[in-house]
Amino acid sequence: MTIPSLFDLSGKTALVTGSSRGIGRAIALELARHGARVTVSSRKIDACHAVVTEIQAEGGTAIALGANINDKAQLQALVDGTVAAHGAIDILVCNAAVNPYYGPISGIADEGWDRIMNANVRSNLWLCQMVGPAMAARGDGSIIFLSSIAGLRGSAMIGAYGVSKAADMHLARNLALEWGKQGVRVNTIAPGLVKTDFAKALWDDPTTLKNVLDASPLGRIGDPRDIAGAAVFLASKAGYFVTGETIVVDGGATIGGSL
Repeated sequence: MTIPSLFDLSGKTALVTGSSRGIGRAIALELARHGARVTVSSRKIDACHAVVTEIQAEGGTAIALGANINDKAQLQALVDGTVAAHGAIDILVCNAAVNPYYGPISGIADEGWDRIMNANVRSNLWLCQMVGPAMAARGDGSIIFLSSIAGLRGSAMIGAYGVSKAADMHLARNLALEWGKQGVRVNTIAPGLVKTDFAKALWDDPTTLKNVLDASPLGRIGDPRDIAGAAVFLASKAGYFVTGETIVVDGGATIGGSL
């Protein structure tokens, strides 16, 4: 099968965090299907190897490298290992995130707040600091943060998580401004509710699920592959004139009502 040139990632290397399952796994698979060499990474190395096996079974190229996004030294080793195996990193997808707290943001403890902000925002900045300058020196690169529609509106249930995702959107805007003249594009994808283990506490709750479905013009929640297409777009030539933006992929949830 010939990949349309606008979406052809042949010769590119992609590093995807949190890619052993869910949205990250779907993105890693689709980037590989479009020709990219992929580094699959999460804390669970065995699960990463399983995704690599899937990619290789389809004729793609991938390696597995474990890393905890809260450990700066491990992230640097992840970047160095990817460069050593594949060459320069052309595509960085910061997907790994945490949400240890459900409830009003006014009640969150310091530990929960720090866990969310450090994992969901600080780790993305670290990776950009490690990868972005080399992209800028080469004059080309795509950085993608996985945000959320929770960063676009308030929530009594996942407010702290939403603050971190709003921060990712603005981090992307600032880095896009700083590195745009050097050919580096930085964007975010804001999914709605997607059927993943990460979001199980939401879609597995009958009341929450009903509210989401009632408000959705498409009448369904997302599948991880629904999000992967947006990542391919932003990583490829098809997205070469897009930077500093947030692409909402939510089945119309943000125009159809609220939770």
